[in-house]
Amino acid sequence: MKITSYFIVSTICVATLFTACKEAPKQEKKPEITKVKDTSIPQIDAIQNAHHKDHFLSKEAIQFDIAIAFGGNEILKGNMTLTTDSSKGLIALEDGSKIYTLNNKVYYTPNIKNEKRVRFNAYTWSYFFLLPYKLSDQGTQWDEFEKTTLNGEEKNSQRLTFASGTGDAPDDWYYIYSDPKTNLTSAAAYIVTLGKTKEAAEADPHAIKYSNYQSVDGIPFATNWTYWGWNKTEGLTKQIGEATLSNIHFINNTNDLFVPPADFIEK
Repeated sequence: MKITSYFIVSTICVATLFTACKEAPKQEKKPEITKVKDTSIPQIDAIQNAHHKDHFLSKEAIQFDIAIAFGGNEILKGNMTLTTDSSKGLIALEDGSKIYTLNNKVYYTPNIKNEKRVRFNAYTWSYFFLLPYKLSDQGTQWDEFEKTTLNGEEKNSQRLTFASGTGDAPDDWYYIYSDPKTNLTSAAAYIVTLGKTKEAAEADPHAIKYSNYQSVDGIPFATNWTYWGWNKTEGLTKQIGEATLSNIHFINNTNDLFVPPADFIEK
């Protein structure tokens, strides 16, 4: 789930110029410009507006402490810093090791404990944090808009897939659940195809549930994430993990912050 910044592409068609007949003076007509098709999706716009996307993107970077545990075992604990445009990131782990992301490149401490999960850790957790601001990135494809319930609670639901070649795992998909009253993100069901086939991933889908929203500079952030088994019929099934976020704040002047040391390994 690589994090990248994208833009939606539109086309503008310009009509050709015509001249009048010989009897009349030649007169150049103004080009006729076809209106650009509105590619915005009201349901997605509502979510991004609820999360104050424009205000968020006006900031340079955001920083927070994060602790993640699965099956009762802590798998990641440290401090995370992300540029709001998702182009750069830094995970400073409690044991002193670090992971840097610079667009599609990842750099990490030479003695990091779990080298195989470096790229996964670099992009997955930051994507979950930035999800409300990534919903209209280039390569996102939306369908199956519906009003539904998630474990007895009314929700709006939208299915997200990705165009071929998008990110590290374009075969991933999501079901985004939002609160119909606030339009805040409630949960996201997903598959992870990185390192496995799509068929294997679809046999074991999961979901992240967002809760305990707190406001930072007027922007709502979920400070508690819980991870669950999931299927479209039953919704959230068995809880498998949890993450807590704290000390969320915006920072500036980060030019030197995202420069990995020379001895770091590129993944």
